[in-house]
Amino acid sequence: MGCVSPSWDGTLSPKDFSVAAHVFTERWERNKSASPSWFWVNSPKGPPLLASSQHVEGYLSLESMCVLVSAEDSNEEERCAVEEEAGFCEIEGAADNATLVQSKHHEAHYYDFHIVYSSSFRVPVLYFRAYCSDGRPLLLNDIEKDLPACSSKVLLETKWSFITMEEHPFLNRPWYKLHPCGTSEWMKLLCLGDEVAAKNGLAIELYLVSWFSVVGQVVGLKTPLEMVKSQRN
Repeated sequence: MGCVSPSWDGTLSPKDFSVAAHVFTERWERNKSASPSWFWVNSPKGPPLLASSQHVEGYLSLESMCVLVSAEDSNEEERCAVEEEAGFCEIEGAADNATLVQSKHHEAHYYDFHIVYSSSFRVPVLYFRAYCSDGRPLLLNDIEKDLPACSSKVLLETKWSFITMEEHPFLNRPWYKLHPCGTSEWMKLLCLGDEVAAKNGLAIELYLVSWFSVVGQVVGLKTPLEMVKSQRN
């Protein structure tokens, strides 16, 4: 298991991304078995993801995350995920899932998330899209209303976490993404600033676990505490 050195620049090689993706999906499955799973999607020219040093092309995907929002007032903060364990931040005062599912005053929004390696920035990038139950895509202002207050605050206060739209590198369709500028800098600070990592070295295989513990907050996705704890042990 490779470890980063004090001179590490916060980036990730394509080979290390593939290995880190395998570790990330394995730990997510182990710690959030009741939630939707992340899975590897091969590019047309790539072999299946392997836990080896072999470089493979593809990306991680989590599909059809459902969020119920108020249909009466889109600015209302009363919303929650259908699967409470699925990872969206809970909103204080929200009704239980069963009530929301049966209510005519709420509608479903669906989210797909992809973690894609950026060869130019040499870091992972979170792509996502959102759509209604009838397939209509959501505009960015509608997406921002779906986000919990903690996510909106991160988007407003941090310079690196701004959302843009561009063509998905594998699907050739427009998707939203969290722009990766600054990722290598804050990943270096995050990992090398950790006392355990500074002493023992950060296992590069755990890069995505650390990365997603920060990035997931921006879109309201929680990283299981057990995943973060286990990487420090």
